[in-house]
Parts: sequence; C-alpha cells; structure tokens
Amino acid sequence: MELELRHLRVLCAVADAGSVGRAASDLGYSQPAVSTQLRRIEGHFGEPLFERGPSGVRPTPYGAEVVGQARDVLARAAMIGRRPALGSTSGRRILRVAATNSPVLAGMVSGVRARLPDVSLSVSSVYASSRIVELLEGGAVDAAIAADYPGRELAHPDTIAHRGIVTEPNFVALPARHPLARRAQISLADLAEEAWFVTPDDGAGWPGVFYAACTTAGFTPSVVHEFLGDRLQLQGMIADGLGVAVVQATTRPIPQIVVKPLTGTPLWCRYVLAWRRDAVTERTADALLQCATVAYRQLAAHSPHLRDWAARTWSVSKA
Repeated sequence: MELELRHLRVLCAVADAGSVGRAASDLGYSQPAVSTQLRRIEGHFGEPLFERGPSGVRPTPYGAEVVGQARDVLARAAMIGRRPALGSTSGRRILRVAATNSPVLAGMVSGVRARLPDVSLSVSSVYASSRIVELLEGGAVDAAIAADYPGRELAHPDTIAHRGIVTEPNFVALPARHPLARRAQISLADLAEEAWFVTPDDGAGWPGVFYAACTTAGFTPSVVHEFLGDRLQLQGMIADGLGVAVVQATTRPIPQIVVKPLTGTPLWCRYVLAWRRDAVTERTADALLQCATVAYRQLAAHSPHLRDWAARTWSVSKA
C-alpha cells in the first residue's frame, strides 16, 4: 500500500476521536470502512498504532509518534500555495498566550507550530487562573490555558470565549516505600495523618476544593507545606518522606514515587482554553483546542496509572 494523505487523515481522526466509530462519523464513512482502512495502514507500518480497549482506542507509543508526524505532514500540505497576508513582512503573526501550570502547554505549542506555521506563540507563565482572566479582559494576552473546578467554573465577560480541554481526576503522590503504596487506589481518609504539600490560592477554587474534600473525608490536614516550585523538587521532597501531595493525573513519577488514584475520585480539575473574540479567529481557536486535546491524549497514553484508572472506572460505569 502506498501511503496517501487520506490515510493520514484517518489516523488523526481516530486519534482525535478516541474511537473508530466516532472517527468514522466525523469523516463521513462507515465504521467497517474505517476499521478496514486502519488495519491496512497498520499493516503498512508493520505494527499496531492503536491499543483497543473497552473505552475506545488510544495510540501506542509508536502510534503517537506516527500520528504526530502525520499531523505535521497534513499541516504542511494545507499550507501549499498559501501566501502571507498583505502588509505582513514575515508572514507570521504573534499570538500572545498565558498559561497556568498545565501539562498540555508544551504539546500544544509544538502542535500549533506544525498546524499553524503562520502563527508564532508568545507564552507567559501565570499561576493564578483568576489573573489569567484579568489579562484577557485587559487585552494583555489573546488566548490562555486556565484551570477551574466542577461547580466553580471561571466567570468572564462575553468578550471572552472558552472551551473545555479536559476534565481530569486529581491523584495523590506518595513515597514508593509508603505502607499504602501497593494499593490500587487510596482513600483520602487514610492519609489524614500525613503532612501535605499544597500549592497556593489560584483564584479559581484551589486549595478550597482540597480542604472541602478533606472535611468530607472526616479530617483537617494538621501539617501543610505551601509549595509552588519545580515539580521534580516536589517529588524529591515526597520521596524523602516529607509529605504527600495532590498531583495532576498525567504526572510522571520519579522511581522513588508512586502516583495513585483517590477512592471515589473526590477531586477533579478542568483545563480550559479561553480567548478574546476580537483577537482570535474561530479557525485559530479550533486549532489551539485540537492541539491541546491531542497533547493531553499523548500525555495520558504515557501515564499507566491514569490508563489503569480509566479502564477500571469506565468498565464499571458501563456494567
């Protein structure tokens, strides 16, 4: 089989949808046709590009590489024959982006470079999501990745649009030698006597949602270290037995650390793409969202603890 652009579009559609059936619907094909096409494509590459499971499909590590290359080829193909806008000296425009401590930022930036070669991102790191909204309202930035929490969604004026990237569970990081480290999941109440590393107020509901979850679990943390710094430094302190911490589900632990889901999933976080309507076109916003979504799926594909949690959770919910 000779690889063609239509084959690359199938790969990207399946990766974006997380399901062959949904990809077929998005492409306007039948599911059997897409399944057959996907088998032929995988035969061309000589190994599976997707892992099949009860909740859908996800790229294998090799598949994620192939899909990333496919996106680059499709983006470059889409730019063939395009000319810079009149009056533009470089053919590139700068899009000012603010981002909180989001795991999808790096992947989104890489994706935008491939998908929107006429756009250059200027990224500013901003911790508080409430501050990000202020920057958008004041025109200091054009778009942003912010975080909020179910029931405490960020408020903003109509001049700003937003779309959710992903809502993920929060997990807990603890030393690999911890007595609870071998459990598949850990009850928040079982950590009542631990010292906690907690990041400061983000203006969107954290750490209030954490303390509320602790109260529901029947305790108030007795020792709290406020920490806002390097993630590896945090993991190092946890590995030394200085405390435990609520972490993002896609966290890649160092060897001395384990990352575990919390029983009942009491804590969730949503990552949001927001943008000024007068500064960002729908086409650009769609590209930013797609790149951020793909970046998260690639992170999830390399997070065994998140994959295991999802497999257990979704299989139970479908029973």
